[in-house]
Amino acid sequence: MTVENGHTPGQLLGEVNVTPMIDILLVLLIIFMVISPLLPHGLEAALPQRSAKPNQAPENPIVVRIINAHNGLPSYSINQSDVNIEELGDRLSAIFSVRAEKVMFVKADDNLDFATIAKVMDIGKGAGADHIGLLTSKDPL
Repeated sequence: MTVENGHTPGQLLGEVNVTPMIDILLVLLIIFMVISPLLPHGLEAALPQRSAKPNQAPENPIVVRIINAHNGLPSYSINQSDVNIEELGDRLSAIFSVRAEKVMFVKADDNLDFATIAKVMDIGKGAGADHIGLLTSKDPL
């Protein structure tokens, strides 16, 4: 007794034999099941810590004001405290030695030469200022 499948003897069959593919799939499944517990899970993240001084008051900004006096010589002030150009570097060094933020602003009159402003910026950089900002006459500081 023979079973007929509708093909003539000697003709090639166009069917895919999936048995070897299932064997490979099972082997890969077993490999992944063994490896997965060994893989690291989650992310290692460095979370920020609370600071020791949580309610630290913000420091007042240092504003060096250059005002063009009537006699043609500029006058200088640090936060409304008058200072000579010779004392400016020492006063700024003393201020920056106790501050965490070493930021300085320079506010000058509109009719001053930039060389005068650049000189004050250079003195501030030499005194230890990390950042120096320029303010215009319309800025509120």
